[in-house]
Amino acid sequence: ENIIVCDQHGVLRHDREAPMDQYKARYARETDLTTLKEALVGADAFLGLSVPGVIDQDDVKNMADRPVIFALANPTPEIMPELVKEVRPDALIATGRSDYPNQVNNVLCFPFLFRGALDCGATVINEEMKAACAEAIAAMVHSPPSDEVLSTYQGEQLTFGPEYLIPKPFDPRLIMEIPPGVAKAAEESGVAARPIEDLDAYRDDLSRFVFRSGMLMKPMFEAARSTKRRLVLAEGEGGKMLQACQLIVSEQLADVTLVGRPHVIEDKIKSMGLSIVPGKDFDIVDNLNDDVITSIGEEYHGLMARQGMTPKAAQTRVRANTTVVASMLLRRGDADAMLCGTFGTYGKHLQMVDEIIGRKQESPVVGALTVLILPQGTIFLTDTHVNFDPTAEQLCVLAKLAADEIRRFGIQPKAAFLSHSNFGSSSTPSATKVREATAMFMERYPDIEADGEMHADAALDEKVRLDLLPESKLTGSANLLICPNLDSANIARNLLKVLGNGVTVGPVLLGLEKEAHVATASNSPRGIFNMAAVALANVNRGDD
Repeated sequence: ENIIVCDQHGVLRHDREAPMDQYKARYARETDLTTLKEALVGADAFLGLSVPGVIDQDDVKNMADRPVIFALANPTPEIMPELVKEVRPDALIATGRSDYPNQVNNVLCFPFLFRGALDCGATVINEEMKAACAEAIAAMVHSPPSDEVLSTYQGEQLTFGPEYLIPKPFDPRLIMEIPPGVAKAAEESGVAARPIEDLDAYRDDLSRFVFRSGMLMKPMFEAARSTKRRLVLAEGEGGKMLQACQLIVSEQLADVTLVGRPHVIEDKIKSMGLSIVPGKDFDIVDNLNDDVITSIGEEYHGLMARQGMTPKAAQTRVRANTTVVASMLLRRGDADAMLCGTFGTYGKHLQMVDEIIGRKQESPVVGALTVLILPQGTIFLTDTHVNFDPTAEQLCVLAKLAADEIRRFGIQPKAAFLSHSNFGSSSTPSATKVREATAMFMERYPDIEADGEMHADAALDEKVRLDLLPESKLTGSANLLICPNLDSANIARNLLKVLGNGVTVGPVLLGLEKEAHVATASNSPRGIFNMAAVALANVNRGDD
């Protein structure tokens, strides 16, 4: 009773003279309205799929407050959006065109509606499934868009509002959000021949089509969710950290604490259109709060007093440095894991984390492991961020720490110690160091496949390697590459990322007493989310 349908002859009425087929007859009304112009008076919404110019500015003026106008005729809408805005700036407008905001396009639903239907063995596509599809599309604009969408539509404010009512047609999240809703609706309405028992697992499985890190990260996500832990994010006022917080909360990965000024965090959430709520979805530790400064400042001074840190200087650093606050929260047990580093230099963040958290007893060195997901496979690189010129002993320790981390991804490590030298072909100090590190590692950890020193091509191509050393202990392609120094590791990381079309996870810090990780300015919200999953998974596995 709330819908009036019009065709080229006017309003569909029971008593009109113009003919109506059975499909139009369903919508015939008992009404005095005869024309589209009359029907639009006081109307809340107009949905058109007709021809250009069927409504004008006077029609729009006569509609209700904040009218919804979906003018979907293509290529020219029933009325152009700029004409609507001239007379009704409060209107919510969508068209079928890509050059205006809010493009209504059936590519939003059709592939993914069918995917959900096929995966659950639906015998029909019913109204409940269509409604679930529409609801999933509508819900997407209330969560932050993916990094791919943000980079494609740079300069657009993609937060829910008049200019962003509908997801972009090529938002990669569509395949993650629509099929599970459709499959659930099919089961609940009794048309699913193969009901999907675990919809969360199904959604995770679909993520592999969106995020190349999806399959690699699956064991980490499962381990992270096994026990809900407390995660502190140091730069709580930063946009990337807030977007990552939204992801962590929506995936129920952890109880999150943000460090920062509450009013700044709340204003930033509002301006970014995020849906997370302080006190409900996450907590805030205000580093400018006097009690926080006093409490953490005293503990921090106790830790740093013998390193020239006065009580006043300790409080000043707490007030000014959120990484110190987050590290102290982790140290004293108020959090199980922490992330920092999206502002400032990596080295300064690492220095503070290292001073406060400390290192594992068995680890004289801290290093960074970067995961590179390439079309040809996954490569783990160390040390990409920490040690400028590690010794042979340090390389050996870092390789073992990295191998242990790789196993947590459900992958058996195969280590190659890289050099400009191939199996003794050079006696330079660098080659000698790597050769010694290889010998130490192979003697201490004979259960881990490893060899070196070797060129990168020998590490990745078994034929090249066996031509050089037929008795090599390493089989197949190495997946852990230990570089001789920071320059080579960092250069290799960035070359593979750009030229190899690689997706990175990390850097993952190795060797600290607790799960603290330093991100970089280039980490995306999804990248921070992945780092959080690694940290939380390692906490849970450490308690097993």
